[in-house]
Amino acid sequence: MSREISTNLDRVLVLEVTRVTEAAAIAAAGLRGRGQKNAADKAAVDAMRSELSKLAINGTVVIGEGEMDEAPMLYIGETVGSGDGPEVDIAVDPLEGTTICATDMPNALAVLAISEKGGFLHAPDIYMDKIAIGPGYALGVVDLDAPPADNINALAKAKGVSVSEISACILDRPRHEELIAAVREAGASVRLIPDGDIAGVIWTTDPEETGIDIYLGSGGAPEGVLAAAALRCIGGQMQGRLLPANDAESARVESMGISDANRKYVLDEMASADVIVSATGVTDGSLLDGVRFRGDFAETESVVMRAHTGTVRRVKTTFRAIGSRYIG
Repeated sequence: MSREISTNLDRVLVLEVTRVTEAAAIAAAGLRGRGQKNAADKAAVDAMRSELSKLAINGTVVIGEGEMDEAPMLYIGETVGSGDGPEVDIAVDPLEGTTICATDMPNALAVLAISEKGGFLHAPDIYMDKIAIGPGYALGVVDLDAPPADNINALAKAKGVSVSEISACILDRPRHEELIAAVREAGASVRLIPDGDIAGVIWTTDPEETGIDIYLGSGGAPEGVLAAAALRCIGGQMQGRLLPANDAESARVESMGISDANRKYVLDEMASADVIVSATGVTDGSLLDGVRFRGDFAETESVVMRAHTGTVRRVKTTFRAIGSRYIG
């Protein structure tokens, strides 16, 4: 780990990255509940890009929302920052949960992770099979290749509780019908979520507060890398495997330098270096409060984490409106 980069990550970026997710969250929150998920996503992207341009970094987006020809997304390969400062890799999800923002449901987030160069798995925008649990367990207590019942029973034994006290978080998708049935048949409960699996993975780190012990199922690979970055900061275990659905997606995986699409990745392979993660609530949720608009002010709640130090900060910020912008 480079001493120079680590110092820069610590002194310049740990709190500065929060400004980026705060801006994206405020922009998206202005469109909550309006049924316009693409417009909310674009608003978050534009705000995040604008704030990233002010950071003293030489950054490259390695986990983004598409390719260069799909702009105005923050595309893979886009350079961001002022150009001064450390070379870093950027992983973004300007609006995690576009549908839940559009319907004003819980747990929409704006999320950003910054890593030392080469610190993230360059995952394409395809599905990834995932399993995650929080900290405090022996390594390997659960495994992506084990049947759901085996993982549920192993986790209950490690936690010292009955299987009936284990709760799994799973995306509510038709593809998960067999998984949901298997978890329930094993005796555990299931909390289905409509979207937002980054939050779902993070919930496993504090089951006493969230009621979630394990995350299971497939979702976006970029979100998987962002979730792994968060767990690297706050503890836990995660495994993932890319799920290319056709020849085009397999070629996409290969083009990103991944020779074995069937490889099972562990957490430290998805997020391998020092990393800073910031998430700001867009809508209210179990992890963070959403943006509050109060007259000429906007209030946000964020969590910002760093892997190298293990610090987790909760940040509440009040922004004053000047014209159509909020200044904080």
